[in-house]
Amino acid sequence: MVEGEQAMTLLLPRNILGFEIPSDSRVFLTVLSFHVLAALGSVVTGIIAMLSPKRSGRHPKFGTIYYWCLTVVFMSATVLAAMRWSDDAYLFSLGAASFSAATVGRAARRGQWRGWVPIHISGMGLSYTVMLIAFYMDNGRNLPVWKGLPSATYWLIPSAVGVPLIVRAVVRYRNLAQGN
Repeated sequence: MVEGEQAMTLLLPRNILGFEIPSDSRVFLTVLSFHVLAALGSVVTGIIAMLSPKRSGRHPKFGTIYYWCLTVVFMSATVLAAMRWSDDAYLFSLGAASFSAATVGRAARRGQWRGWVPIHISGMGLSYTVMLIAFYMDNGRNLPVWKGLPSATYWLIPSAVGVPLIVRAVVRYRNLAQGN
């Protein structure tokens, strides 16, 4: 520092609403802001797409928004993980798995692959489930109900809910397709 200059320090909270912020780097915080907003968008639009009738209109509209929000989540997670690789490499892996599953599910639908519906359901459902696993793995220890649970439950609970719902949706589709 040049003599006479004062160091400008940015004093930011290291804990926001119970969530520990692991860095006060402006780049980190900016990327984290986009990440959180895109993740919230993914959660909301994913639910709307899941609960909407499977026909033109709401389902594909919100499914597309979900996919692009998830794209931002994965891109920002990649940057955040790279900045803290030793602590967050597993989050990059989960983000890659979630984004890959969504990409396969979306490609099956858009390309009308043979037998595309179960692939679409499985890919999109798995992407949502893995996204929630990543959230709980990173934040579960800060959440009121979750912080008392063993870390294995951060994987098990979203899987125990998500996988049966995916299987149910695929079986339901197959029954409808067979006229049952």
